[in-house]
Amino acid sequence: MVSIFAAMKILMVCLGNICRSPLAEGILKHKAKQAGLDWTVDSAGTNGYHVGEAPHRLSQKVAMANGIDICAQRARNFVPADFDRYDKIYAMADDVLDDIKRIAGKKYDAAKVDLLMNELYPGKHLSVPDPWYGPEPGYHEVYDMIEAACSRLIQKEMTKTD
Repeated sequence: MVSIFAAMKILMVCLGNICRSPLAEGILKHKAKQAGLDWTVDSAGTNGYHVGEAPHRLSQKVAMANGIDICAQRARNFVPADFDRYDKIYAMADDVLDDIKRIAGKKYDAAKVDLLMNELYPGKHLSVPDPWYGPEPGYHEVYDMIEAACSRLIQKEMTKTD
């Protein structure tokens, strides 16, 4: 089946690329596939603390509880060349957005970057909280926030008329 919708390349970015952005990658890949969209979705982190590691065990657990397997993902660093590779880059929080600007330097393109939650709440500049230090319920909350924003992304694409 050939999609009538544009092929997109989307990058989800958080700090360590083991909690929020792997969930966002998994959720959006899953939703795009279900919708028949030809999207490439990846994730990265702005610090190198966890490069090569699998997503956090609670991110994996919460994703799996929702029918999404993210265990094969591996953390990687956000790099300036990501601006060449991706059509849209979503930051999970303001501090991540600041890091993206700093890391990208001259490659930074404000038209390609936004906070993910601005998809649901335009102009509110809300962050997805980092569940890293908290208990499991925080991962469920983060999953729900990201799932809602990803659903909105898919809905916007499916209602385009041009």
